Amino acid sequence: FIADFEAHVSPAMRASAVAPSHAARLTRTARKHHTSRRTVRAVAAAAAPVVGDKDTKRQHVVVVGAGWGGLGAAKSLCEAGVDVTLIDALKDPSGRTPDLTPSGKPFEAGTRGFWKDYPNIVSVCAELGLDESNVFTPYTASSFFSPDGLEATAPVFGDSLALPSPLGQVFATFENFKRLPLADRASMVGLLYAMLDLNRDEATFEAYDRMTAHELFIRMGLSKRLVDDFIRPTLLVGLFKPPEELSAAVVMELLYYYALAHQDSFDVRWIKSKSIAQLIIAPLCERLENDHGMKVMGGTFVSGVDVDEESRSVTGVRYRTMDGKEGEIKDVDAVVFALGAKGMKSVVSNSPALARIAPEFSAAASLGSIDVVATRIWLDSYVFVENPANVFSRFTSLRGAGGTFFMLDQLQKDTEVELWGGEEPRGSVIAADFYNGTAIATMSDEDIVKLLTDELLPAAVPGFKGVKAVDSCVRRYPGAVSLFSPGSYKKRPPLETSISNVVCAGDWVRMGEREHGAKGLCQERAFVCGLEAGNSLLRRNIVTGTGGVSGGAGHPVIPIRPDEAQVVVGRALNKQLMDTLSPFGLASPWIR
Repeated sequence: FIADFEAHVSPAMRASAVAPSHAARLTRTARKHHTSRRTVRAVAAAAAPVVGDKDTKRQHVVVVGAGWGGLGAAKSLCEAGVDVTLIDALKDPSGRTPDLTPSGKPFEAGTRGFWKDYPNIVSVCAELGLDESNVFTPYTASSFFSPDGLEATAPVFGDSLALPSPLGQVFATFENFKRLPLADRASMVGLLYAMLDLNRDEATFEAYDRMTAHELFIRMGLSKRLVDDFIRPTLLVGLFKPPEELSAAVVMELLYYYALAHQDSFDVRWIKSKSIAQLIIAPLCERLENDHGMKVMGGTFVSGVDVDEESRSVTGVRYRTMDGKEGEIKDVDAVVFALGAKGMKSVVSNSPALARIAPEFSAAASLGSIDVVATRIWLDSYVFVENPANVFSRFTSLRGAGGTFFMLDQLQKDTEVELWGGEEPRGSVIAADFYNGTAIATMSDEDIVKLLTDELLPAAVPGFKGVKAVDSCVRRYPGAVSLFSPGSYKKRPPLETSISNVVCAGDWVRMGEREHGAKGLCQERAFVCGLEAGNSLLRRNIVTGTGGVSGGAGHPVIPIRPDEAQVVVGRALNKQLMDTLSPFGLASPWIR
């Protein structure tokens, strides 16, 4: 659940006998995909124009936003021989400059995890020559803490006896719920059926999307205790809002990975040292800049785009820098918007022609977003916590927020001196984040740190009692994450828009026929959507590649593992039944 702001701004090490085999298997898979990718590109390149030919004009695409979506689009286009300018408000979106606190210690906005089914990101790591054992931790378990103590542990599912889904998940977690009665857990059966029904057809999906998750839980018979003790805190740190404010469809997409996907689909690991930006983003940007000429404009805000209304195409991108300078990139062949709701609103509100002729952008700009508060705390002594990834559940002092805390000294134990900014380590280092954190954000930095050190952490783990903070940093990210509210699906931006040379990328984008198995607020989905955005411009000949390593063709996209046979059969039988009942108005009577 806690893997992905933790994708946006986005689980003690699972030291087990089988964890190394997981890592080895993923490495082999990545190498296989990487070898296949090289072969495809070599064949395509042989028949493509030579890059640099004086008669070949390289086309130019501006990518707005340097998150996973923007990087995916940039990679697809650069490797096809297209000139790319990558614009982002971050001073150095290339990842080469460490993000430091005022005292010189490292900081990262949210602790982001990498799920088992992240084949495209894993493939990029292999392509860059990165050793997975140096980049990622082993898969780890996660703990849920309430004012009553430990509530539940999400295990490393791959360490348990492999069984068909959902039996494998039930068996792996049977003894992991410390207080939630079996009868309450069993009440989730109705929700499992709704998950099978979700994608029966587009109209059914949209009907679930119009419903709140809270309403669905009531209609499907989930117990109040199951929702309050387990599902609500899960959603607050997975989709960053409580069930009454979330689309039932998107909630089921998230919970699917816990309940119906492969037994080990929910397994997650973390960055092993430094930050994602330094270990993965920096070498990727370096390659795109050095080998393909990508231009990075950091500390730059897009203030609007110019649109030719007759041709329905964007012709220029206006921007201003952090020091107040204004400029424009003209003669643009295409634009990729790799933005969240907040960024989209800013661009659309300053681009009247875009808002006038392309209502899908105005719709996307109208969607809500969620505030996040991220903290790091350096303690004066070490505290033992069984698992390094943890969730706060049912604490009234959270003020409606979801909360997580990570033991960075456990996740990054081999580089502990770096965690202390070169100082001699004195104790544990905590990364604690609050989602749906609008109320928390109104508190002072000092009060937020005290809330953690004096109340939340000691209530969860008694070993924190009496431990003091020797340094801390609190940062607020207003509107950092997109909100999947009820009825939001149709308003989310499409991959391909009514403006011929504009595409969208990001985990909130509707991908249509290019839909991928990675769902929700997810780094893999954002990256894949970026790849597909670049591929779309190439496939529709909006821009034409001049060779490159892909021969001017699109970038390969690796699918996640297909659903298990019993899930596929269950969906097919449900569809057959509901299609039979539909003429009588009896199909899925709990939705409308």
